[in-house]
This record gives sequence, structure tokens and C-alpha cells, in this order.
Amino acid sequence: MKCKRLKYVWIFGVMGIVCMGGCQNSISGAENEMTEHAYMKISAEDAKALMDSTDGFVLVDVREEDEYDAGHIEGALLIPYEEIAGRAEAELPDKEQTILVYCRSGRRSAIAAQTLVELGYTDVRDFGGINDWSYGVEKDL
Repeated sequence: MKCKRLKYVWIFGVMGIVCMGGCQNSISGAENEMTEHAYMKISAEDAKALMDSTDGFVLVDVREEDEYDAGHIEGALLIPYEEIAGRAEAELPDKEQTILVYCRSGRRSAIAAQTLVELGYTDVRDFGGINDWSYGVEKDL
């Protein structure tokens, strides 16, 4: 009788290990899927290098209009982060185009970048805030 119980304990133990391994694969698969649908965080230096080496990008400033008017990166399209979900399709029609996103410090650009990814944009790069941009700005004042 004792031997029979030990056999069941061993069988259930092996089944638990196998099941846990299967669960781990499912978790890993979910993590891989999530990273496939994420934006890329880059530095201001990397953004500047990309802007200097290619024409195939859109630069999006996600701050408020008064912040944009006080100083923005040349060529930036203003779409405040709170409006990005409603305006993206009309103003950013190519979902495969490289989109560079920035704000003042990086908080709003991260939110906007994630929103764009959730809307189906495939090449979104967040370079944080204009506070880290040392390459000059233009003003609309």
C-alpha cells in the first residue's frame, strides 16, 4: 500500500513538472509576442543620426501647442499626446513609416509611442524629451 502511494506521488510530481514546463513556454511565448509589438526607445543622438541619414521618417512632437510654439525641432508635426489616438490615422497614414516621437522630458512620448504601437504602427521610436536635444530648435513666437 505504501509503495502504491509513493508511485502516485511520483507520477503526480512528474506531471506537475511537465505542466510547469508547458506553462513556462506559454509565458515565454506571450513575452515574445509583447516585444514584437513595442516601440523602440532610442537616444537623442540616435534620433539625430537617423534624421541626418534618411528622409523616410515623420517627427512627432506630442507636447501642447504653447510648448511647441516656444521651441520645437525643425520639421516636427505637432500632435499632443492626448490627441494621438484620434488624429494618428489621418496625419500618419503609413503605418510602416518610421515615426520619431518626443515631448519635454520623455513621459508623454512614451505614452504616445505605446498608443501608436497599439494602433498598428510598426516602426515607432521614442527619443524622450526635447530637454535632452542639443541640436537646436525653432520657435514660432
